[in-house]
Amino acid sequence: MSGPVVVTDIDRADAATADALGVHGVATVHEAMGRTGLVGAGIRPIQDGVRIAGTAVTVLCHPGDNLMIHAAVEQCRAGDVLVVTTTSPSIDGAFGELFATALHARGVRGLVTTTGVRDVAELRAMGFPVWSAAVFAQGTVKATPGSVNVPITLGAVTVAPGDVIVADDDGVLRVPRRGADAALAAADARLAKEEADRAAYGGGQLSLDRKGLRPLLAELGVEYLTQADWEAQNRERG
Repeated sequence: MSGPVVVTDIDRADAATADALGVHGVATVHEAMGRTGLVGAGIRPIQDGVRIAGTAVTVLCHPGDNLMIHAAVEQCRAGDVLVVTTTSPSIDGAFGELFATALHARGVRGLVTTTGVRDVAELRAMGFPVWSAAVFAQGTVKATPGSVNVPITLGAVTVAPGDVIVADDDGVLRVPRRGADAALAAADARLAKEEADRAAYGGGQLSLDRKGLRPLLAELGVEYLTQADWEAQNRERG
Protein backbone atom coordinates (compact mmCIF):
# COMPACT_ATOMS: atom_id res chain seq x y z
CA MET A 1 0.00 0.00 0.00
CA SER A 2 1.15 3.57 -0.68
CA GLY A 3 0.78 6.45 1.77
CA PRO A 4 -2.23 7.51 3.85
CA VAL A 5 -5.45 7.51 1.85
CA VAL A 6 -9.22 7.89 2.16
CA VAL A 7 -11.02 5.78 -0.45
CA THR A 8 -14.40 7.36 -1.10
CA ASP A 9 -16.27 5.10 -3.54
CA ILE A 10 -16.12 1.56 -2.20
CA ASP A 11 -18.23 -1.31 -3.52
CA ARG A 12 -20.46 -2.77 -0.84
CA ALA A 13 -22.08 -6.16 -0.46
CA ASP A 14 -25.78 -6.28 -1.25
CA ALA A 15 -27.74 -4.78 1.64
CA ALA A 16 -30.48 -7.42 1.61
CA THR A 17 -27.87 -10.19 1.72
CA ALA A 18 -26.14 -8.54 4.67
CA ASP A 19 -29.46 -8.22 6.49
CA ALA A 20 -30.28 -11.89 5.90
CA LEU A 21 -26.86 -12.99 7.17
CA GLY A 22 -27.50 -10.94 10.28
CA VAL A 23 -30.71 -12.86 10.94
CA HIS A 24 -28.71 -16.10 10.97
CA GLY A 25 -26.06 -14.76 13.36
CA VAL A 26 -22.37 -15.38 13.88
CA ALA A 27 -22.31 -19.05 14.86
CA THR A 28 -24.57 -20.28 12.07
CA VAL A 29 -22.83 -18.32 9.31
CA HIS A 30 -19.39 -19.28 10.66
CA GLU A 31 -20.29 -22.97 10.50
CA ALA A 32 -21.92 -22.56 7.10
CA MET A 33 -18.72 -21.00 5.69
CA GLY A 34 -16.61 -23.96 6.81
CA ARG A 35 -15.67 -22.46 10.17
CA THR A 36 -13.91 -19.45 8.72
CA GLY A 37 -14.20 -15.71 9.20
CA LEU A 38 -14.14 -15.27 12.96
CA VAL A 39 -12.24 -12.19 14.08
CA GLY A 40 -11.22 -13.86 17.35
CA ALA A 41 -12.12 -14.01 21.02
CA GLY A 42 -10.31 -10.78 21.87
CA ILE A 43 -13.10 -8.53 20.55
CA ARG A 44 -16.20 -8.72 22.72
CA PRO A 45 -19.54 -6.88 22.91
CA ILE A 46 -20.08 -4.16 25.50
CA GLN A 47 -23.80 -5.03 25.51
CA ASP A 48 -25.92 -8.18 25.69
CA GLY A 49 -28.56 -9.52 23.36
CA VAL A 50 -27.72 -7.42 20.30
CA ARG A 51 -27.15 -8.74 16.78
CA ILE A 52 -26.16 -6.61 13.80
CA ALA A 53 -24.92 -7.05 10.26
CA GLY A 54 -23.76 -4.47 7.78
CA THR A 55 -21.11 -3.49 5.28
CA ALA A 56 -17.64 -2.58 6.50
CA VAL A 57 -16.11 0.87 6.39
CA THR A 58 -12.54 0.19 7.50
CA VAL A 59 -10.18 2.46 9.40
CA LEU A 60 -6.44 2.11 10.03
CA CYS A 61 -5.22 4.42 12.80
CA HIS A 62 -1.94 5.15 14.54
CA PRO A 63 -1.91 3.80 18.13
CA GLY A 64 -3.40 6.28 20.58
CA ASP A 65 -4.68 8.48 17.74
CA ASN A 66 -8.27 8.67 16.48
CA LEU A 67 -7.82 11.23 13.70
CA MET A 68 -8.80 8.77 10.97
CA ILE A 69 -12.04 7.84 12.72
CA HIS A 70 -13.03 11.49 12.28
CA ALA A 71 -12.21 11.15 8.58
CA ALA A 72 -14.13 7.87 8.31
CA VAL A 73 -17.44 9.25 9.59
CA GLU A 74 -17.89 11.16 6.34
CA GLN A 75 -17.50 7.94 4.34
CA CYS A 76 -20.20 6.06 6.25
CA ARG A 77 -23.76 5.58 5.10
CA ALA A 78 -26.86 3.77 6.32
CA GLY A 79 -26.28 0.04 6.77
CA ASP A 80 -22.54 0.30 7.39
CA VAL A 81 -20.50 -1.01 10.31
CA LEU A 82 -17.37 0.94 11.23
CA VAL A 83 -14.37 -1.37 11.64
CA VAL A 84 -11.26 0.10 13.27
CA THR A 85 -7.76 -1.14 14.01
CA THR A 86 -4.32 0.35 14.63
CA THR A 87 -0.92 -0.17 13.05
CA SER A 88 0.30 -1.71 16.31
CA PRO A 89 -1.69 -2.83 19.35
CA SER A 90 -3.44 -0.12 21.34
CA ILE A 91 -6.40 -0.28 23.72
CA ASP A 92 -6.67 3.45 24.36
CA GLY A 93 -10.26 4.71 24.37
CA ALA A 94 -10.38 5.93 20.78
CA PHE A 95 -14.18 5.92 20.52
CA GLY A 96 -16.98 7.27 22.67
CA GLU A 97 -20.44 8.80 22.79
CA LEU A 98 -19.82 11.72 20.42
CA PHE A 99 -18.58 9.46 17.64
CA ALA A 100 -21.56 7.18 18.21
CA THR A 101 -23.94 10.14 17.97
CA ALA A 102 -22.48 11.16 14.62
CA LEU A 103 -22.53 7.61 13.26
CA HIS A 104 -26.07 6.95 14.48
CA ALA A 105 -27.23 10.02 12.59
CA ARG A 106 -25.81 8.50 9.40
CA GLY A 107 -27.53 5.14 9.93
CA VAL A 108 -24.39 3.24 10.92
CA ARG A 109 -25.28 0.01 12.69
CA GLY A 110 -22.34 -0.33 15.08
CA LEU A 111 -18.61 -0.38 15.72
CA VAL A 112 -16.06 -3.19 15.72
CA THR A 113 -12.64 -2.16 16.99
CA THR A 114 -9.38 -3.63 18.21
CA THR A 115 -8.93 -0.49 20.33
CA GLY A 116 -10.61 0.45 23.59
CA VAL A 117 -13.83 2.41 23.93
CA ARG A 118 -15.17 4.70 26.63
CA ASP A 119 -18.48 6.36 27.59
CA VAL A 120 -19.82 2.83 27.83
CA ALA A 121 -22.88 3.73 29.92
CA GLU A 122 -23.86 6.34 27.35
CA LEU A 123 -23.26 3.99 24.43
CA ARG A 124 -25.50 1.39 26.03
CA ALA A 125 -28.18 3.95 26.88
CA MET A 126 -28.32 5.26 23.32
CA GLY A 127 -28.38 1.71 21.91
CA PHE A 128 -25.27 2.02 19.76
CA PRO A 129 -23.75 -1.48 19.52
CA VAL A 130 -20.00 -1.87 20.04
CA TRP A 131 -17.58 -4.79 19.93
CA SER A 132 -14.14 -3.83 21.25
CA ALA A 133 -10.89 -5.19 22.63
CA ALA A 134 -11.22 -3.22 25.87
CA VAL A 135 -13.12 -0.66 27.84
CA PHE A 136 -10.56 1.99 28.74
CA ALA A 137 -11.00 5.69 29.53
CA GLN A 138 -7.53 6.67 28.31
CA GLY A 139 -7.93 9.40 25.70
CA THR A 140 -6.25 9.73 22.31
CA VAL A 141 -4.74 12.47 20.17
CA LYS A 142 -5.43 13.64 16.62
CA ALA A 143 -2.01 13.97 15.06
CA THR A 144 -1.03 11.07 12.81
CA PRO A 145 -2.30 10.12 9.35
CA GLY A 146 -3.76 6.73 8.58
CA SER A 147 -6.18 5.32 6.02
CA VAL A 148 -9.89 4.77 5.46
CA ASN A 149 -11.42 2.02 3.32
CA VAL A 150 -8.33 -0.10 2.80
CA PRO A 151 -7.99 -3.79 3.78
CA ILE A 152 -7.18 -4.16 7.48
CA THR A 153 -6.33 -7.10 9.72
CA LEU A 154 -8.45 -7.98 12.74
CA GLY A 155 -7.18 -11.01 14.61
CA ALA A 156 -6.98 -13.87 12.14
CA VAL A 157 -8.91 -12.26 9.29
CA THR A 158 -8.48 -9.49 6.76
CA VAL A 159 -11.48 -7.21 6.40
CA ALA A 160 -11.86 -5.39 3.10
CA PRO A 161 -14.11 -2.37 2.70
CA GLY A 162 -17.59 -3.47 1.69
CA ASP A 163 -17.33 -6.92 3.28
CA VAL A 164 -20.22 -8.03 5.46
CA ILE A 165 -19.69 -7.85 9.20
CA VAL A 166 -21.96 -9.96 11.42
CA ALA A 167 -21.72 -9.40 15.18
CA ASP A 168 -23.64 -10.66 18.18
CA ASP A 169 -23.08 -12.14 21.64
CA ASP A 170 -20.89 -14.86 20.11
CA GLY A 171 -18.39 -12.38 18.65
CA VAL A 172 -17.63 -10.90 15.24
CA LEU A 173 -17.54 -12.55 11.81
CA ARG A 174 -16.33 -11.29 8.42
CA VAL A 175 -18.05 -12.51 5.28
CA PRO A 176 -16.21 -11.60 2.05
CA ARG A 177 -18.20 -9.26 -0.18
CA ARG A 178 -17.82 -11.52 -3.21
CA GLY A 179 -18.79 -14.61 -1.21
CA ALA A 180 -21.77 -13.18 0.61
CA ASP A 181 -24.45 -14.77 -1.58
CA ALA A 182 -22.85 -18.22 -1.28
CA ALA A 183 -22.50 -17.78 2.47
CA LEU A 184 -26.18 -16.90 2.74
CA ALA A 185 -27.23 -19.96 0.73
CA ALA A 186 -25.09 -22.19 2.95
CA ALA A 187 -26.48 -20.55 6.09
CA ASP A 188 -30.06 -21.07 4.86
CA ALA A 189 -29.31 -24.77 4.32
CA ARG A 190 -27.72 -25.09 7.73
CA LEU A 191 -30.72 -23.42 9.37
CA ALA A 192 -33.07 -25.93 7.74
CA LYS A 193 -30.92 -28.79 9.04
CA GLU A 194 -30.81 -27.31 12.55
CA GLU A 195 -34.59 -26.88 12.58
CA ALA A 196 -34.99 -30.58 11.70
CA ASP A 197 -32.52 -31.52 14.46
CA ARG A 198 -34.33 -29.30 16.95
CA ALA A 199 -37.64 -30.97 16.22
CA ALA A 200 -36.05 -34.42 16.57
CA TYR A 201 -34.35 -33.58 19.88
CA GLY A 202 -37.53 -31.97 21.17
CA GLY A 203 -39.27 -35.26 20.41
CA GLY A 204 -36.75 -37.19 22.48
CA GLN A 205 -34.33 -38.48 19.83
CA LEU A 206 -30.72 -38.64 20.98
CA SER A 207 -28.01 -36.84 19.04
CA LEU A 208 -25.89 -39.99 19.38
CA ASP A 209 -28.39 -41.80 17.18
CA ARG A 210 -29.41 -38.96 14.87
CA LYS A 211 -25.79 -38.19 14.03
CA GLY A 212 -24.73 -41.84 13.95
CA LEU A 213 -22.09 -41.40 16.64
CA ARG A 214 -22.35 -44.75 18.43
CA PRO A 215 -20.05 -46.55 15.95
CA LEU A 216 -17.49 -43.77 16.37
CA LEU A 217 -17.50 -44.19 20.16
CA ALA A 218 -16.91 -47.90 19.73
CA GLU A 219 -14.15 -47.30 17.18
CA LEU A 220 -12.43 -44.96 19.64
CA GLY A 221 -12.57 -47.58 22.37
CA VAL A 222 -15.24 -46.01 24.57
CA GLU A 223 -16.85 -48.70 26.77
CA TYR A 224 -20.27 -48.72 28.40
CA LEU A 225 -20.03 -50.13 31.95
CA THR A 226 -22.33 -50.33 34.92
CA GLN A 227 -21.11 -48.45 37.95
CA ALA A 228 -20.37 -51.75 39.69
CA ASP A 229 -18.25 -52.95 36.76
CA TRP A 230 -16.43 -49.61 36.55
CA GLU A 231 -15.64 -49.70 40.28
CA ALA A 232 -14.47 -53.31 40.00
CA GLN A 233 -12.14 -52.43 37.12
CA ASN A 234 -10.65 -49.57 39.10
CA ARG A 235 -10.10 -51.78 42.15
CA GLU A 236 -8.25 -54.27 39.98
CA ARG A 237 -6.09 -51.50 38.48
CA GLY A 238 -5.46 -49.90 41.87
